[in-house]
Amino acid sequence: ETTTLVPIITAFQSRHDLGDTPMVIAADAGMLSASNLTALDEAGLGFIVGSRSVKAPIDLASHFHWNGDVFTDGQVIDTVTPRHAKSIVNDPAHRAEPAWNPDEHPNAWRAVWAYSAKRARRDQKTLYAQETRARAVISGERAAKSTRFVTTRAGDRVLDEASLARAQSLVGLKGYVTNIDATVMPAGEIIAKYHDLWHVERSFRMSKSDLRARPMFHRTRDAIEAHLTIVFTALAVAHNVQDRSGLAIAKVIKSLRPLRSATIAINGASQTFPPEIPATQQEILTTLGIPKPGH
Repeated sequence: ETTTLVPIITAFQSRHDLGDTPMVIAADAGMLSASNLTALDEAGLGFIVGSRSVKAPIDLASHFHWNGDVFTDGQVIDTVTPRHAKSIVNDPAHRAEPAWNPDEHPNAWRAVWAYSAKRARRDQKTLYAQETRARAVISGERAAKSTRFVTTRAGDRVLDEASLARAQSLVGLKGYVTNIDATVMPAGEIIAKYHDLWHVERSFRMSKSDLRARPMFHRTRDAIEAHLTIVFTALAVAHNVQDRSGLAIAKVIKSLRPLRSATIAINGASQTFPPEIPATQQEILTTLGIPKPGH
């Protein structure tokens, strides 16, 4: 991704004359690889990337050593995470988690972990369903296939108790990896900025489904760029409509679609009749700067 992402970001900075204005990339765990994060850091870009729960025991070694898997709702732990699998950056002998500093921790990135009771309940529900499915596979009630928590021992399928217990100890945890110092952006802001990704994800869903960005059947560069230009223009209009009206674009379309004017032609004479606009729909039109008919 970075071979595409970094040139696009640097071109964006140049086009808008941002100069040395720092930019931060927020991305999900798919970007979490040593080479990707290093490339972003070397390009002078900040990043906030979702971490994977399996990394929690490594990043939170001190907490697990001194407190076990006990967390309080809303608890946030600001610590470090190794840049490479072979690096050891957290010493469980120290009760306090180390505070990341780029000079003091050249082999680590900053890691922020948060615990949520609501997330824990959701994770527990998922784990219970996975355990039930695994037991059904082991007992022969379900077709045998690759199933989590099912392992083979002496030729028989058995429940992987160790993996299940490890997963149970990590419920409710969500991690974030960044190269932004705590003096620049506190932990709460790191989490909040990452959660803003839902805006991007919603735009992708709108582009692919509502605006039909794909499937794309064009072959020439001009046709492909024209197609995507139309999609992104429509996306910009949709966001503008949502910002002005305070309503989801789907609700705006559903409310305004029935409004139709009618033109009747009789013996060469034509007359156009505007739609009768109810108050609710007119309120939406007013927020969009569209005046009442006849005004």
